[in-house]
Amino acid sequence: MSESAIQAKRRPSAAVSAASNDMPNLKGKTALVFGVASDTSIAWAIAQELAAQGAEIILAYQFRYHSRIKDLAPKLPNLVAYDRCDVAKDEEMQAFFGKLKQPIDVVVHSIAFAPAATFETPLVDVTDQDFATALTVSSFSLAKIMRYAAPHMQNGGSVVTLTYLGGQRVCSNYKVMGVAKAALEAYVRELAFELGPKNIRVNAISAGPIKTLAASGIKDFDYILDYHKSVAPLRENITTGDVADCAAFLASDKAKMITGQTIFVDAGYSIVGVPQLG
Repeated sequence: MSESAIQAKRRPSAAVSAASNDMPNLKGKTALVFGVASDTSIAWAIAQELAAQGAEIILAYQFRYHSRIKDLAPKLPNLVAYDRCDVAKDEEMQAFFGKLKQPIDVVVHSIAFAPAATFETPLVDVTDQDFATALTVSSFSLAKIMRYAAPHMQNGGSVVTLTYLGGQRVCSNYKVMGVAKAALEAYVRELAFELGPKNIRVNAISAGPIKTLAASGIKDFDYILDYHKSVAPLRENITTGDVADCAAFLASDKAKMITGQTIFVDAGYSIVGVPQLG
């Protein structure tokens, strides 16, 4: 048999490869998704993609978004349940996790909040209370969720959180949220180390700017989008779907040896120092 014939025999046909790629990667897994606030939420796109990959979905949301979630949830394939869970209220977290009866394989943390005034307030003038709110909701909440979720992950699993470049570099008008995202990325590394022996992986996706409900509170956000598109190597703004694709990969067994990482989905913007001039 010729060498070319041997190579051909080793390689699967294009049809077989395509069929393999179309198979659900998350069938038989259950994903717990925090942070859906509207149909433009990154968390909503992730929930849809995980469901499309075969995962069963449980949504946790703040009560103030109940009317939106009530309309959105029935549109989600493989929905198991949706219920309120404010991560800043211990009694709600205890009640939510107390109702969980099935094993959890995937946790999605897409939660961030800082009082509106902090996006325009110099860091030296941010109050103790506003700082505590931003860090508790945006960073510490990941550890709080895992305190309750880890006992439901006896077979291990994957945790995915959402961050932004402002956690590593100064981004205009991001201010105290940049500090909160830096803390979140530190939590990713520390939790990956602590939970690794339990076969629980923890990673972050640093997404480029996307016009979501949360982003509406950032001053000059449209300018940020325009600048990002003009400077990023791929000359594109990303979509919630781009982030969801990465989250589905990290949630799957195909990423079983990736943990403690912050992965950029930003069309390459984060690698640029001085953009092309002229």
